[in-house]
Amino acid sequence: MPSPPNDGDNQRTSPMKMSPALTNQNGVKRKVRTKKKKKKGFITANVIGTKYEIVRIVIEELTFHKARDDDETANLIWNDSAVQHEKIAELRNYQRINHFPGMGEICRKDCLARNMAKMIKSQPQEYSFIPKTWIFPAECTQFQNYVKELKRKGKQKTFIVKPANGAMGHGISLIRNCEKLPVQDHFIVQEYLDKPFLMEGYKFDLRFYILVTSCDPLRVFLYNDGLVRMGTEKYHTPNESNLNQLYMHLTNYSVNKHNENFERDETVDKGSKRSIGWFTEFLRINDYDVAKFWGDVSELVVKTLLVAEPHVLHAYRMCRPGQPPGSASVCFEVLGFDIILDRKLKPWLLEINRAPSFGTDQKIDYDVKKGALLNALKLLNIRASDKRRNLAQQKAEAQRRLYGQGSMRKLTAGSSEWEKQRHLLERRREELKERLAQVRKQVSRDEHEKRHLGNYRRIYPPDDKLLLEKYESLLSAAFQTFLAGRAASLQKEMNNPLKRMKLKAAISNTAHSKV
Repeated sequence: MPSPPNDGDNQRTSPMKMSPALTNQNGVKRKVRTKKKKKKGFITANVIGTKYEIVRIVIEELTFHKARDDDETANLIWNDSAVQHEKIAELRNYQRINHFPGMGEICRKDCLARNMAKMIKSQPQEYSFIPKTWIFPAECTQFQNYVKELKRKGKQKTFIVKPANGAMGHGISLIRNCEKLPVQDHFIVQEYLDKPFLMEGYKFDLRFYILVTSCDPLRVFLYNDGLVRMGTEKYHTPNESNLNQLYMHLTNYSVNKHNENFERDETVDKGSKRSIGWFTEFLRINDYDVAKFWGDVSELVVKTLLVAEPHVLHAYRMCRPGQPPGSASVCFEVLGFDIILDRKLKPWLLEINRAPSFGTDQKIDYDVKKGALLNALKLLNIRASDKRRNLAQQKAEAQRRLYGQGSMRKLTAGSSEWEKQRHLLERRREELKERLAQVRKQVSRDEHEKRHLGNYRRIYPPDDKLLLEKYESLLSAAFQTFLAGRAASLQKEMNNPLKRMKLKAAISNTAHSKV
């Protein structure tokens, strides 16, 4: 009779095989089957839509498996450009794609100007962080009247002209003689901020990375680092002789990298590109209010996204109708906010990029952008089990529809009072079960976020209750502005999501008390 296996034999035995025979007290041989191990799944990522190597490096570091180029079922889909609404509509609930529908309402320069103008009219004190802007040709007359009023007062200002949907500094120019503007072309004109905060005599802007993980309810995170992008000619107030010196007036990396004065220095405190982490320390050393600086930036970002929220939520619901409460968002977005500081350190919004460059020409690019991407994907909590769970839920739902399981009995005209009471209790029970399920999901999500914030901070919803009340008031104003003049059916449809968002906020508070 074979001897019992030793520990070494146990370690080498496959879980699919039978272990050697054992003899019981009666001398009868029996076979012992070891437990079959569950097959561990893995997360797949389709990155055919990106040209940036840093995205592939990050998914490899997270041990995501690169999917086939034609695989539309991957857990994560990354595209450099915006995606069609149809693609978002076709996604399964376990999938994530890195763009929201409707975000172009703040990422196109003309759309941003139009939507901000409406909020400025409604909330002028809260939206004073964007320069005066005119959209051509529609607002040509208003601009000409503004210039005439300046002349009447003996004043002259500098304006910056930008393509309505341009990027990387292409087609930008400065003007003081406003009569030369072509009135039929499509572009925007902004007042030029001629008194910027300077660094070593150079003008600069700040690139912040913002993660939006959900629009229903809205959840926004600010990365605690970013890029300081400096001009490459010493700054002087604009005049007729230096208007064309773009290396002085523009801070775009894509423009300044072509100047021979551009410094590719890898030390943290030198070069034409530095980190916001370094800039924060610079402010602290020079006795500036760092907390106020970050608070002002956070408010600017949140207020801007509140303007976009009605558009994004409406577009998302059109793509994903009938989503059950508490469903995770299939969309997320990493936005690039470009902000400039005036000499009083007040932040002003320049533009928002829904496809910020993730090129890594320098080490500082690699460090900052890799951190922003790596931390963002960890916050999303993409799990291999989500796909299996989603498929199982679909199967169970199909069976319920087929066999009528779990559905409440319908009342008829002849239903007794007892049946009506029973139906009411069943409905309340289902509502409570749904509410409890939402609370549990919220608790789980909040716990995950707290453990995986990394170098992000959540800025919406904020923990400060007074600040949250102010934001909710602005969000309500944004919805009213969005719905003004629209069809009554849409007003009714969009009123419910606003109420639901407030309900979800209440659920979130309940969840926080349980964490």
